[in-house]
Amino acid sequence: MLRIGLTGGIGSGKSLVCDLFARRGVPVIDSDAIAREIVTPGSEIAEAVIREFGETYRDVTTGGLDRKALRRLVFGNIRARHRLEAILHPRIRLELSRRQIGLDAPYCILSIPLLIESGFGDLVDRILVVDCPESLQVQRVMSRDGVTQEEAQAILASQASREQRLAQADDVIDNTGPPGDLEDKVERLHRQYLVWGRTTHRKDPAPDLPES
Repeated sequence: MLRIGLTGGIGSGKSLVCDLFARRGVPVIDSDAIAREIVTPGSEIAEAVIREFGETYRDVTTGGLDRKALRRLVFGNIRARHRLEAILHPRIRLELSRRQIGLDAPYCILSIPLLIESGFGDLVDRILVVDCPESLQVQRVMSRDGVTQEEAQAILASQASREQRLAQADDVIDNTGPPGDLEDKVERLHRQYLVWGRTTHRKDPAPDLPES
């Protein structure tokens, strides 16, 4: 099965693009959903994170992780982020592979927001980047999450740059315009991925996408 790694910076529109593929019957495996599942209160991974960072990061209400406090820590501390990734990433990799077992489809989408940063590229056959200008990402994150411009920019700064993602991309969806513009772009790639998924031509050039 052809494995498409879908990625993009925060606010780029990854979730919407994933939804459009899912509506076409494409299996979508979401690494963010996996990350949330493996740190549910009382889970082995959640307790390992709390042992690593201390009881300060235990949510007194649920007994699980205080995700907001941990997020604030790792956004501003590269060393702490690497310590957290050392705990989470092996399990996330395992689940990304495990959830492909038994799928019956020409291709699947592996939604991995930090695909470039995490070194998960070996798990996919092609990289699809959902792209838009960073200024638009900031606006969307501020509107969606109710954060300040400085907070949104700090999140972007903790991720791979737009240039780094595009340099690794096999395919790109430009999400600069309104959501309705994505339908045709996803449909064209979907049709091509169906062809590639049924053949061995996985690294053929992607089709030209319509202009925004």
